[in-house]
Amino acid sequence: MSRRRAGLLVHPTSLPDGHGDMAQAVAAFLAWAEQAGASVWQILPLNPPGHGGSPYNAQSAFAGDPRWFGDDPSIDGDALDAFAHEQAYWLDDWTLYAALKASHDGEPWMAWDAPLRRREPEALDAARRTLRDRIARHRREQLVFFRRWRELCEEARGRGIALLGDVPIYMALDSADVWAHQDLFWLDEAGVPLRVAGVPPDYFSETGQLWGNPLYRWDRARETGFAWWIARLAHGLELHDALRLDHFRGFAGYWAVAATATNAVDGAWEPGPGMALFDAVRAALGRLPFVAEDLGVITDDVVALRSALGLPGMRVLQFGLDDPRSEHAPHRLTRDVVVYTGTHDNDTARGWAAALDAKARARVLEYIGGEADAMAWSLIRVAMTSVADLSIVPLQDVLDLGSSARMNTPGVADGNWRWRSTSGALTPELAARFRRLADLAGRIA
Repeated sequence: MSRRRAGLLVHPTSLPDGHGDMAQAVAAFLAWAEQAGASVWQILPLNPPGHGGSPYNAQSAFAGDPRWFGDDPSIDGDALDAFAHEQAYWLDDWTLYAALKASHDGEPWMAWDAPLRRREPEALDAARRTLRDRIARHRREQLVFFRRWRELCEEARGRGIALLGDVPIYMALDSADVWAHQDLFWLDEAGVPLRVAGVPPDYFSETGQLWGNPLYRWDRARETGFAWWIARLAHGLELHDALRLDHFRGFAGYWAVAATATNAVDGAWEPGPGMALFDAVRAALGRLPFVAEDLGVITDDVVALRSALGLPGMRVLQFGLDDPRSEHAPHRLTRDVVVYTGTHDNDTARGWAAALDAKARARVLEYIGGEADAMAWSLIRVAMTSVADLSIVPLQDVLDLGSSARMNTPGVADGNWRWRSTSGALTPELAARFRRLADLAGRIA
């Protein structure tokens, strides 16, 4: 993605009629994005969301969200067998976990009987026999998902649109992966985390963000040659052209908080896997088509790791337009970053502007020009005309929507991940407006 490009950030569930069988909605969006001159589509994680509907707290690092597509009657036994063989390194764990979770009325695996919790072979074999039909249904759902998604990937590529996926650094405790690979996480014998993930106080929260995810035993991951991580990233690249590595700073050093803590203020920095992980990934995959999400508390070791790997970082205009010294300020951008008006964790541009005090709003307007009621498209123009090779705009900003269209508020557990655009919002006129700006900024090949 080294040439100048314009991109759009929108999750498939945010497209009109995005639930049920969303293939038609995605196809319509791709046609509109091509008209708009966008050549990158950034999405959030594709996996089954966990608590609160968050795709960053997923029940699997590999499975697709089974709610997205309807059934495919052309699937037969041979296709299912081939799929099961091809995806065996994760599919068996996922289908058994999903079947067991349903049979336990949704209880987390930590609450299951000890033989199942500890994955004793006899207990697993008995569960496979008892839950055979449920397991078969989950396997079929996954084949439908992957078949449909790959078709949509091919359509995107045929329209000259690259897919930028997203890899959350942490897994939900109640997930197939943590259950199947308990040795790779800091857990006690009952599956209870000893310390959990989060970030210290930052732009989003004065008490930090207490995510609660179990932390990795990086020493044990290293002993396996980082096999699970390599499989995870390889799998992601089967479904996308490149991947955004969420919370990249955690690979250099991560914030560890006591499992009993009520906020993330009192924690400690611990060393991450660093270059060793990425050396193993490069040796296995031969390339590192990643974007480093280097937001938050960024220290010298994070900068050094990103620089050594040659990965583009992220810059967010909302963080820099009111502070000329910020690395997010437009005049401090460099080519090797991806510039955003905002991300899925930010308010919309219109909502952000409305929340500025009068003095800050005046400074921003003096910097970018334009009028207060046209702030969203003024930010889009700044991002598009910046030196950054890739400029990505959330669809909410293209539509010039207010705070009610915000996708996520960090640190708030409920009410997120629900925004959907309305039918008919993506008009030819809006596509033409975006395309004119992308063309003016040299972002259309």
